[in-house]
Amino acid sequence: MNIVITGASKGLGKAIGEAFAKDESGHSFFLCARNAAELEATGKDLQERFPQNKVHTKTCDVSDKTALQQFVEWINSHASKVDILVNNAGVYLPGSAYGEDDGMLEKLMEVNLYSAYHLTRMILPGMIASKSGHIFNICSIASIMAYPNGGAYSISKFALYGFSKNLREEMKPHGVKVTHVLPGAAYTDSWSGSGIDPKRIMEATDVAQMIYAAAQLSPQACVEEIILRPQLGDL
Repeated sequence: MNIVITGASKGLGKAIGEAFAKDESGHSFFLCARNAAELEATGKDLQERFPQNKVHTKTCDVSDKTALQQFVEWINSHASKVDILVNNAGVYLPGSAYGEDDGMLEKLMEVNLYSAYHLTRMILPGMIASKSGHIFNICSIASIMAYPNGGAYSISKFALYGFSKNLREEMKPHGVKVTHVLPGAAYTDSWSGSGIDPKRIMEATDVAQMIYAAAQLSPQACVEEIILRPQLGDL
């Protein structure tokens, strides 16, 4: 399969890539992130540990629509279609709707919503033509519950969830699956140095394994929504 993952250099994106790379059948990966060094290191690591795959990497700022178009053109130069798209790129900045800096909402909407909206629209024609494909939108528990310091982040994740639910309905007759992924706290680089005990929250691999499992079902079955929380509940 041809698998596209945004925000793939670390955290959930890297864990998702690894979950699919372990498949002995082998896949072609198209990974993007903003940090070139981290992305290159991740791509090299996956390629060396799982040589049955072909791992391609390209630096891309997903908040830039022109950069996204170039990313898709690059994918199309290597693959005839995309089988799995994981819209994982996102950013969290704490704040409150009434007190955060001006422009915060616009910034977070560009990364957390518009990137997934535009990239999906660019890739969908191939999926629709083949009447197959699976789109995973990495939302958040913050997509369905308000949290302190959520502010624009929570608003943008509510919006991504709405986009994903709408897309699911639109894609039903086209044979394209859409899954909304709503993870609670999972231990990634964003939690390092926070003082949180890693055993208190989930592992990134927990989320990745659920996504991989959802991608293995028959064409007539679709996991519409994946909600995961730490065993002891949200923080």
